[in-house]
Amino acid sequence: MSELPEYVFDRVFDAPREMVWRAWTDPNILQRWYGPGVETTIHKFDLKPGGMWLNEMKWGGNSNYQKVVFKEVTQPSKLVWHHYSSTDADWNNAPNPNMPDWPALLLTTVTLEEVGDKTNVRLSQVPMDAPDAEITCFAAAMGNMSKGWGSGYAILDEIFAELQAAQGGK
Repeated sequence: MSELPEYVFDRVFDAPREMVWRAWTDPNILQRWYGPGVETTIHKFDLKPGGMWLNEMKWGGNSNYQKVVFKEVTQPSKLVWHHYSSTDADWNNAPNPNMPDWPALLLTTVTLEEVGDKTNVRLSQVPMDAPDAEITCFAAAMGNMSKGWGSGYAILDEIFAELQAAQGGK
């Protein structure tokens, strides 16, 4: 395949950029909305270039382990990371048991842009070092990815309302 598929999801939040940044970078908030419908446990979160975010998502008796290595951290406007989609419990890369052709590695970029007193978040994901089967799987799944991110973002709306209420409004 010559051109890699890129998933892009834009969403404007009714919250200031610093608050949105905090939702992406404070593990206590992040685990509340990342992976909606599952229990998310953040085992490590070292927010710096080269730092790691080790994430476990649990449902039923299953766990999915993911490793993120931060490449760029520009507060409060940009995060770039390598997202290892599936690892074993020791954080070694492993095939995804639920989707064997899912890309093992994604380049993820999150930008936060002020829009008045609101914030536009642009999430972009592109497969990296992926064979054709992984690229095909990713391209086929892109149409449904907004459902998962959208569910997490709906939880973020609730979190922002809570945070703003605690601050006495906007």
